[in-house]
Amino acid sequence: MTAPRETAPATVLDGAAAAREIYARLRERVAVLGGANIRPGLAAIQVGDNPASKIYVRNKARACEEAGIHSEVHGLSADTTQAAVVATVLKLNRDPRVHGILLQLPLPPHLDADEIMQSIAPEKDVDGLTRPSLGALVTGYSSFEPCTPAGVIVLLERAGVPIDGRHAVVVGRSTIVGKPMALMLMARGATVTICHSRTRDLAAETRRADVLVAAVGRPRLITGDMVKPGAAVVDVGINRMPDGKLAGDVDYATAREVAGWISPVPGGVGPMTVAMLISNTVLSAERSRSAPAA
Repeated sequence: MTAPRETAPATVLDGAAAAREIYARLRERVAVLGGANIRPGLAAIQVGDNPASKIYVRNKARACEEAGIHSEVHGLSADTTQAAVVATVLKLNRDPRVHGILLQLPLPPHLDADEIMQSIAPEKDVDGLTRPSLGALVTGYSSFEPCTPAGVIVLLERAGVPIDGRHAVVVGRSTIVGKPMALMLMARGATVTICHSRTRDLAAETRRADVLVAAVGRPRLITGDMVKPGAAVVDVGINRMPDGKLAGDVDYATAREVAGWISPVPGGVGPMTVAMLISNTVLSAERSRSAPAA
């Protein structure tokens, strides 16, 4: 059991509010691009009729509208061939109106998601998930930082959470969140520990964290007694429970009584992931303005 806390519950890391601020700034940049007859464009590729994917794509389209950028969805049937999906990507790579390409995951099981992802032109990889983008993180630089880890960093910095010189623990080692998250925290001066399914004493590791990022996909795995008092806890997990409600990887009710800062689910990292995707698309359009003609 977690000992009673004498101070107030944790400060909420409000991703929805942060995203609104980002969109307001992006609209100013989009207006500047408009003066040069450039409108940033994001193209999403959706294969099949996955209900969650439909919601995600619709939310991203709404975010594009809020930021003032163009969006389009290329819907393909669930039995689409690998070659057809790759051909769609290559066509978008050549389209000057498209500055960012989003491959909506998951894909039907007969498709090789990695091969399709790697066919996205690096200059349009606004998700930051191709090998050139991820590999560049090792050197401390990437053309586009992966959206979810980038959103976590913005949330922490916006709240004034110290990173430099602090101990950060990332629970999860995926190439989408865990690994790039660790690299981005290290680039900002943190000492980083990565935990995963084979970590022997997870609670012992998480209790040492000044910054704790949970991104493993197990509902309420991190409980209040696993959190260092005053730590910043960022919950990347989004898990659909049997009752239809969403739950994060952190047990919010107990962790918020111990942590100094905490992100909710929903309303925390989710809106920031979308905001960073739109931000990367605008950045891509700005770069195209000064790029030499093909």
